[in-house]
Amino acid sequence: MAHTGSTDPVRIGIVGLGTVGSGVVRLLVDSADHITRHAGRPIEVAAAVVRDPAKDRDCTLPAIPISTDIATISQDPSITIAALLVGGLEPARSMMVELLENGKDVVTANKALLAEHGPELFELARRLGRSIAFEAAVAGGIPIVAAIGECLAANRIESIRGILNGTSNFILTRMEEDGSSYAEALALAQAKGFAEADPSMDVDGTDATQKLAILSHLAFGVWVPWKEIPRTGIDTVDIDLIRYAAELGYRIRLVAVARRSNGRLAMRVAPALVKIGTPLAETRGAYNAVSIVGDAVGRMFFHGLGAGQMPTASAVVADIIDTVVGRTAITFRTT
Repeated sequence: MAHTGSTDPVRIGIVGLGTVGSGVVRLLVDSADHITRHAGRPIEVAAAVVRDPAKDRDCTLPAIPISTDIATISQDPSITIAALLVGGLEPARSMMVELLENGKDVVTANKALLAEHGPELFELARRLGRSIAFEAAVAGGIPIVAAIGECLAANRIESIRGILNGTSNFILTRMEEDGSSYAEALALAQAKGFAEADPSMDVDGTDATQKLAILSHLAFGVWVPWKEIPRTGIDTVDIDLIRYAAELGYRIRLVAVARRSNGRLAMRVAPALVKIGTPLAETRGAYNAVSIVGDAVGRMFFHGLGAGQMPTASAVVADIIDTVVGRTAITFRTT
C-alpha cells in the first residue's frame, strides 16, 4: 500500500530496539531531513515494543510509548508501518501475523523467519493487501534483494555465488592473514562483536544457507526449504588447510551457490577454494560479496559490509522509504 498523497508524517512502530533497531532510530532521527526528501513526507517513530523497557538503548529515543505488548503497535490505527527487528522464529512469526492482520505493512531483517515461514507469510500479506520488505535480511547494507527482484527483472538468472556470512569470513581472513587457529580467530570475532556467544548458526553454515534460500526464491521463483540445502560449515577448517590452499594459489571462503543445471536448481553452502586475485578471494573480514550471472546482463558483482548496526539499519530505512512511497507494494506483488 502506498502512503502517498499527503505531507503529514508517516507514523511507524519499531519492534525490537537492539543493535539494529537502535541504528534505525538513530538514522531516522539524525537524517530526518534527508529521509523526508526521499520519502516525500516526514517519517516519525510513534511507538516501540521491546522485551525490557527499562534497558538503556544505544540511541536517543523520542518521547514515545515503549511497551512489551505488540498491541501497542498493532492496535494503533495511526501506525501504518512496523519494523520487525527481532530475531528467531517465535514470537517473531506471531508478531508479524498480528501486524499484517491489523493492517500494517512490515519491514524486517529476520532472515531465519523468512527462510522458515516465507511462503506462509507472503501469502498472508498478499491476501490482506499488505507488503513485507526484507532487504536487510540478506547481506546487510548490500542492496542485493532490490538488485535481483527489481533491477535484474529482465534477466533469467543463471547463477548466484557469494559470501553471505560476515562472521565466517572474518574468521577465515584472520586465520590466513595472522596464522591464528580457528579457536583464536573465533574468540577474536566474539571480542569484536562479529560473532555471538553461541556462534553455531554462523560457523555451521545455517545463516548463509537461510540467506541463499531467500535469494533463490527471488532469482528462480521457488521456495527451497533451507534445511534441504546441503551445507558444511567452517568449523572443520584448520590452519594447515589454510596454508596448503595458499601454497596452491587459493584462499578458502564459505561460499553459497545456487545455479541452474540441466533444468534443475543445484544449491549448496560449503568452504571452497577460490583463486587468489578473484573478487571472492579478495573479500576480507566481515564483508559480504555476491556474484550474479544473468542471461542478458552477464556477470555482476556486489560487495559491501554484510553485517553491523548501521549497514543493516541503512537497508531497513531504505525499505521503510520504499514502503512509504509505494515501491514495495508494487514489487511485492510478484516477489
